[in-house]
Order: sequence, then structure tokens, then C-alpha cells
Amino acid sequence: MTSEKQPVNIVDVKYEQTGESVKIDDMGMREMQRLAFEKRNAQHLLIKAPPASGKSRALMFIGLDKLFNQGRKKVIVAVPERSIGASFDGTELKKYGFFADWEVDDKNNLCTPGLEKSKVDAFVQFMDNNDPILICTHATLRFAFEALAPEKFNGCVLAIDEFHHVSMDVNNSKLGELIRSVMQNSDVHIIAMTGSYFRGDAVPILSPEDEEKFTPVTFNYYDQLNGYEYLKSLGIGYHFYQGRYTSAINEILDTDKKTILHIPNVNSGESTKDKIEEVGFILASIGAVVDEDEETGIIHVRRESDGKIIKVADLVDDSDQVKRARTLTYLSRVAKNDIDAVDIIIALGMAKEGFDWPFCEHALTVGYRASLTEVIQIIGRATRDSSNKSHAQFTNLIAQPEATGSEVKLSVNNMLKAITASLLMEQVLAPNFKFRTMSDNDDAPTPGELRIKGFKEPSSERVKQIVDTDLNDLKANILQDETFIKAAAGNLDPEVTNKVLIPKIIRERYPDLDEEQVEELRQQVVVDSVIKNGEIKTIGDKKFVMMANKFVNLDDINIDLIDQVNPFQKAFEILSKSVTTQVLKVIQETIASTRLDVTEDEALILWPKIKLFVEVKGRRPDISSHDESEKRMAEVLLYLQRKKREAEQQTV
Repeated sequence: MTSEKQPVNIVDVKYEQTGESVKIDDMGMREMQRLAFEKRNAQHLLIKAPPASGKSRALMFIGLDKLFNQGRKKVIVAVPERSIGASFDGTELKKYGFFADWEVDDKNNLCTPGLEKSKVDAFVQFMDNNDPILICTHATLRFAFEALAPEKFNGCVLAIDEFHHVSMDVNNSKLGELIRSVMQNSDVHIIAMTGSYFRGDAVPILSPEDEEKFTPVTFNYYDQLNGYEYLKSLGIGYHFYQGRYTSAINEILDTDKKTILHIPNVNSGESTKDKIEEVGFILASIGAVVDEDEETGIIHVRRESDGKIIKVADLVDDSDQVKRARTLTYLSRVAKNDIDAVDIIIALGMAKEGFDWPFCEHALTVGYRASLTEVIQIIGRATRDSSNKSHAQFTNLIAQPEATGSEVKLSVNNMLKAITASLLMEQVLAPNFKFRTMSDNDDAPTPGELRIKGFKEPSSERVKQIVDTDLNDLKANILQDETFIKAAAGNLDPEVTNKVLIPKIIRERYPDLDEEQVEELRQQVVVDSVIKNGEIKTIGDKKFVMMANKFVNLDDINIDLIDQVNPFQKAFEILSKSVTTQVLKVIQETIASTRLDVTEDEALILWPKIKLFVEVKGRRPDISSHDESEKRMAEVLLYLQRKKREAEQQTV
């Protein structure tokens, strides 16, 4: 047994197993599908829901209603890769209470192997005949659009799975250009679906004007996972290695767990630059290869420890497309229903979004992933409800920065960004609260509502809309900002982080907001983050939240107290305990070497604290101190002294 192979978890969430999110109603719909179906009459529908919440079947329900009851003639479903097409195969729905079945003619399933030109021809033929449903890849849709006028999509429903592939950047997203064109030049109905809460990591999916045309349906991660029958906990953690990852893989790969292992991109620093050789190293770490099934491509490996045969699917080697197609067919048709069909899947660019293997317990990813969308998709591979698991685990295998390495700064930045990705996931996975201003004549709060003294509630529809639908996106922006990461990890005063850096990022993302709206949104971000990262305990009839290493009565909570808390400090404390003293020193020195410039806003916040420091300690802050907060106060004091001299010179 290899149960000792446990990662260091930064996030560990437990769920109630209510069964609500997987319960079927008299029409055969689960909870998320019911919410989406209620909005079925919207011309443009945006469904944001976690992996395994049932988005593909929700599309079937809505698409059939549009065909039978809303006068639409065709439904076109576009998926990012062929393997995902199986999720939209013909499905019996009437036997569960719905009024029609989802039926797809074989010739209209274009997610099969074959030449792109023939698929484009088949797409064009479909548009000219009376067939109602077609399944294709994003690529086929893009190429077909070049041969069709936008008006040809009149009367159609266009369903885009994994909608985060669309982007406003027309140079890199022909799909985004297509969406905008058909929206402007046809009466098309669009159903956009994504398992990611982020509208692209750098470039937004749609312009604000186009996005306003979409009716959103949001089903959050907590409601999904809390409503499962079997899964009761999820861990997100890290395992740090030195040298090459191929030598460290056996430290964390537990072959008793159903695992999807993603090796690093060949252009990344973690890669050996030979992806085939890397798969060989991984197989060797398990044991000896016995044989390979010619029909399925599944590799049989005899485990060294006890002789058990471990079945491995290799989705890295793409030299034989016929063999790969057989393996993908086996995984999509057999492995998702037969727990003994495969034990480990090794992949590079595949088996992320939309990949359905419900038995997966462990998503093990080698190397830092810059895309938060990619991280959330990979985690989703392990969070499907299945009777074989009560715990799901995501582990990021990350190289420790070495003091002698030539890319220390890059390595440290990657490590910090990986940590902040888990912080965002902690926010996404936590239950949602509604925050209100506390007043003397308040009634008792409703369930899920917290009242805070001095809290500014949203005063405009614009801020309310951002809070309701965009808060996680905004947090993603904040947690990806390099200045913010260094501040959060480098012990910058929490009040400066909360009152200077966060509003700066808000202004950049939402230039249309005035200062009052910026402050309202800032408070929402900080309060939501502090509460979600803090442990809440009920003692008697009182509730307490852990803030700055102490429990605070929720009845006494106020915005000034919250602003003094770094909501993300816990993760960096865990990091400091998870690496060697030498590695921690390298991280701290790298952060210190790129110290943040002092700003006037920071100086205004820290000046009262500097005066208090002098009063209590009887001395000025020392710039050589080992205490990072004292060093920062000393830097601010030098800044203020310089500003004072400059002002005096100007008055002479």
C-alpha cells in the first residue's frame, strides 16, 4: 500500500452529502438543469456551472424545447476536442419523464476521426437539409463558418461547450469573431456553457456590451459538491521536488488511487523536452510493462511492490493517431462505466475540460499552470460523484527554487502563483454569504447572511451585477497580479494590501466605476475573502470567525477590523512550513529583491502605526530588522523624510 503519499494541502473542504444536486425530478432533471431550463426562452444563455453538474444534458433539455416549442429548426453543438463529443451522444430522456429523446444521426456526429475538409462538407450539407441536430468541434465550426454567410444561421441554436475558449482577441480567437458575427447578423439563439468561473485569464470572452445580451445561469461549486451522495471532501495541495520530476514522481503517485496525471508542456522548465521518455520514466516508477492491448492501447504494468497489474492509458504519444483514437473511444465508451477498465491516465494537453471519468480520485499535475481556467478544469476531473470515493484530491507537483539556479526569480514567481491559484479555489469552493450593513434596529439575519458594522452595501445596479456574477473573476485578477502576490507573500501591511492594492486593481478592471463604487466593491472583495478563508465556529448561540489567528464574535465584526487582516496569509504560512529552511530563505530573498515602491497612500496608512511603534518601542523602525513589517515601516519613514525635504526645498 502507498497511503503515505500525501500532499501538503492548502485547501481541505468537507461537504454535507445532502444528495440535492444529484437528485432527479419528474422530468429527469438535476438541480442545475432545472435552474437552466427555467431560462430556456432566453435568446442568449450563459451557463456557468462546475464540471459534473450536468451541463451537457441541460443543453439537451433546452435544445429540444427550442426545437419543439420555440420554432427553432436546428441545434448545433460545438465542443473543443473530439473526445468531448461523446457527452452529447444520443440519449434517452423520455423514460425519465421528459417529452422527447435527444437523437443524433451518426452522419451528423462530426467528432469522429477523419479529414477536416470532409467534415466541413458534412456541416454545409447539414445546414441545407432537414436534420435537426449536429455535433462538431470548435475547429469544424470555424472552418464551416468561412463557407457560410452569418444569415445561414437564422433559425439555429448554436451551443458552445467550454465557452472560455472564446475571446475578444480576434487575432487568437476566430471562434470569438464568429460568435460576434452571428449575434449581429442573424437571429441565432446561443447557449454558452463553461465549467470555469473565469472569462479567460487575460482577455475577456466578450465585450461588456455583448455580455449584457446573455442571460446568466450560475450554479456554484459549493452547492454542487455539497449536494453529492458519495464525495464528502476535497483537497487541493502541493508536493515540492528537487531535480527532475521524473525522479520524484513515485513520491506522490499513489497507484491505489484512480489518477489522471498531466505531465508538463514541452516548453516549460519542468519538462525534460522528451515527452515519450517521460511517460517511460513514469511507467518504470510503477513497475514493469507486461503488454499493451492492441484493441484499446491500454498498457499493462506489473506493480513492483506486490505484482498487481496497473492499467495505464497513454494520451501523450500522438505518433499513431489510429491507436490514440482507439484509446479515446475505449475511455469514453467503456472506462467511464467500468471501474476496472483503467487505473491511471497519463496526458499532456488532453483529459482536461469535459473529460468524463467519474472514478478519478486524484488529479496529479506536474508543473505550474499559468491558466486558472486550466487549473479549475483539471480539478474538475476528480470532483465527479462516484461510489468508489469519498475524497477527491488535486496535487500540483512543483519544483523547489534553487539558490544556484539561473531562473530563481521565475521559479519563485511560479511557486507563488501556484499557491494563489489554490487560494482562489478555496474562495470558489466555499459557501456563499450575503453581507449587509449592521444597524441597531436590525431583525435577525436570514440564513447565509452576515451583518457587518460600517460595511458599504452596493448602491448601484452595476456594483450589484459585479458582486452577483463577476466576483470570482475579479478575485482571479487580484490573485494573478504580481504586485499583489509579492505583497501578500512578503508581509506587506494587510491594511495597505486591502486599501491600496485591491482598489488599484479594481479601477484598472472597471474604469467605469466612480470612487464610491470602487470602495463598495473593494469592501465586498475583502470581506468575502476574509470570511471564506476564516474558520467559522458556533458556540452556544454565538458564531465566531477566525481572523488574524484569533476568534472574533460575528456580532462584533466591523469593516475596520476586517481591513487589518490579510485574508490570504494562511496559505503562505503553510508554504513556509512545507519547504526546507534553505528554500524558504531563497523565496524570501527573491521577494525582498523586488520590493514594492512606497506610495503616498501606503504612507498615509502606515504613519499612525509608525508613531505607535516609536511610542511603544522607544525607537524608530530598523531597516535591517528581520521582521518584514518593521523593515517596511522603516522604508516608509525614509520615504516620508525624503518627501518632507523635497517640500521644504520647494518653499525656499
